[in-house]
Amino acid sequence: CNCRRCFCLCCFWSVLIIFSILVLAAIAGAIFYVLYHPQLPSFAISSLKISQFNLTTTSDDTTKLTTKFNITLSTKNKNKKLIYTYDPIVLTAESTNQIVLGNGIFPGFISIPNNVTNIHSTLSMVSQDLDVDSVSTLKSELKRKNGLPVKILLDTKMVVQMDKLKSKKVGIRVTCDNIHGLIPKGKIPTVASITNAKCKFDLRIKILRWTF
Repeated sequence: CNCRRCFCLCCFWSVLIIFSILVLAAIAGAIFYVLYHPQLPSFAISSLKISQFNLTTTSDDTTKLTTKFNITLSTKNKNKKLIYTYDPIVLTAESTNQIVLGNGIFPGFISIPNNVTNIHSTLSMVSQDLDVDSVSTLKSELKRKNGLPVKILLDTKMVVQMDKLKSKKVGIRVTCDNIHGLIPKGKIPTVASITNAKCKFDLRIKILRWTF
């Protein structure tokens, strides 16, 4: 009986302590939200120009892709007191079936409250070998009237700072889609259509070997 009583008391106090911690955490979160009204950063595409897009087939029937994209995006920190510190950003241009069209990088930067930062980068690829399925997909997409579908991915890590408090680095991914562009026929770049483009912000949380 004494052992059972001790066990019941331990369970009771354990549950009570856990419940108290959860309540305090909820109260702290509510206070933080009321005081700071935290908002995620927003991203948008300002322009995308296609300067080069060449599919060439060598004598051994290998198809190679050479591209060059010039892109401008903007990110806005809509918070009044939160500061975002970004690591260097890796930019990737993709087509359907995750066919990589070009890669680029933008230096890390600090986004202060109520501030807009412009991101300029060149995404390129030189003589990249393509498999048969990728070549077939690209040739089919190049025949579309509205142009080649392009998706832009931004991958980086950021730190959130509030007064003297700093978070740990958190991985983020920004996906911008609904972009279409015609391939240039000469040296003059073509301007992609970004009228319906939308950018989605996602946190990249890694647990063991999985990233969500």
